[in-house]
Amino acid sequence: MNKAAILIIDDEAQIRKLLEITLQSNDYVVNKAATAKEGLIFAASHPPDMIILDLGLPDEDGHSVLKKLREWYTNPIMILSVQSSEEDIIRALDNGANDYLIKPFRTGELLARIRSALRTAATEDSPPVVTYNDLEIDLMARTVKKNHEPVKLTATEYTLLALFVKNEGMVLTHHYLLREVWGPGYINQSQYLRVFIAQLRKKIENDPNRPEYIVTESGVGYRFVNPG
Repeated sequence: MNKAAILIIDDEAQIRKLLEITLQSNDYVVNKAATAKEGLIFAASHPPDMIILDLGLPDEDGHSVLKKLREWYTNPIMILSVQSSEEDIIRALDNGANDYLIKPFRTGELLARIRSALRTAATEDSPPVVTYNDLEIDLMARTVKKNHEPVKLTATEYTLLALFVKNEGMVLTHHYLLREVWGPGYINQSQYLRVFIAQLRKKIENDPNRPEYIVTESGVGYRFVNPG
């Protein structure tokens, strides 16, 4: 049984009820808050394993709530919102959200993303060798193998891949990747990222034109997924 505790911060009673039924039927412990104030107080007094946060709250902007949570809360936060603009999605992800799902949503996709976020959080301190089907990455030795054969990566390619692996399942924005790999002065140099993503896909994907590992989130960034 999962028994992971999830806090829902959403002002829509129907959404809260739907999420409660869906999550409880999948063995999650559910707590709910209808306002930003209630959610922040509950999160501080009973820190959950994950938070599902709506951006359109009645008493405070959800982006502001996200920033306040990220001052101390380190577990996954998923945004669940009707706001679907690229600007809102990128802003939320850059401010520390692990994922962003637009309403209306499919419950199967919601559950899959929750599992991915919780799995990533639970394995942060696990052994440094990770395996995905035919791909093996040793984060301590800084080596990569595909079909048991060494894959030669440049230092930048490896840094980019390791960042993806450490954030498996999360959407990483263009700005975040550029800042983390190349530095703050490169956050507008998207051509750097496109070139290195293409090179990395050629080395780790079975078909670089139909990637299974590094998936494009159109207009936002990339997500590293486990195809298995």
